[in-house]
Amino acid sequence: MEDAQAELAHNVQGRLVLAGGKGFVGQELARTLTGSREIVVLTRSAAPGNGEVRHAVWDGQNVGAWKQWLDGAHALVNLTGARIDCPHTPENRREILDSRVNSVRVLSKAVLECDRPPHVWVQASAVGYYGDTSPRISDEGSPPGEGFIAEVCKEWESAFQAAALPATRKVTLRLAPVLGREGGILPALSNITRLFLGGAAGSGEQYMSWIHIADLTTMFQWALDRDDLDGVFNASSPNPVQNSEFMRTLRRALHRPWTPRVPAWAVRLSAHIIGTDPNLILQGQRCTPKRFVDKGFTFQYPSLGSALEDLLTSKS
Repeated sequence: MEDAQAELAHNVQGRLVLAGGKGFVGQELARTLTGSREIVVLTRSAAPGNGEVRHAVWDGQNVGAWKQWLDGAHALVNLTGARIDCPHTPENRREILDSRVNSVRVLSKAVLECDRPPHVWVQASAVGYYGDTSPRISDEGSPPGEGFIAEVCKEWESAFQAAALPATRKVTLRLAPVLGREGGILPALSNITRLFLGGAAGSGEQYMSWIHIADLTTMFQWALDRDDLDGVFNASSPNPVQNSEFMRTLRRALHRPWTPRVPAWAVRLSAHIIGTDPNLILQGQRCTPKRFVDKGFTFQYPSLGSALEDLLTSKS
């Protein structure tokens, strides 16, 4: 009996509830952490588990049967949010904002109802919090910016900060655009570059913050397991680059020649055709992960060249 209780305590301590875990980052995080802890993914669509990852249905708006997995869990990670890579129509803007704020509020309500609340909650946000900051450097102490994405991030984080959860350590990770083989911004940029269309966008002077998926998953692990981490952290590489340098480095990695830049008007036209918002391309942030660096974080891929070499060597 004692052995069974000890095993149960170990499983409970190691449980991670991953809300919005069906996206690229969530899937990579679950894959990385599988084996070291029990994973429960909260998702809108039912899916069979694979023996190591369980799935529980939730709608992101109401407390339901999925709450049982929070009670006694070690950690909660919330990545929930409608994609921003779409036309920012009034309807899409409402969905982008509501999906983020509502998920935080319903998770907060569920945590408050737990007899044994999670020890730590890691909440996603984005470096879009700082607005269009090029060329100004932004760290975690920088003020919020202006524009739709900045407003979304501010309300997103405000909902999280408003949750009074004294038994739960709270960490916010402001994610930079993620580089990965199977997701993030790299597949689309690589495809157009292979077609000899990889020129700088607009002036090319806007900065691009970025993070390799391997470094990002390690940041999540730090946030989950280190009790000395709380508050807001930029989850970004220490070396943001201008759009022109990013595309030049990508062309070099894919063995493509110089390509003329794409004028801003052409970027806006192309964005309209493919169904996205041009500001996601023409604006940017120059962020530094000051708090992670201060904590002694070592980047596996600190430079864009090393990141692209790792991700594209077998794909070019």
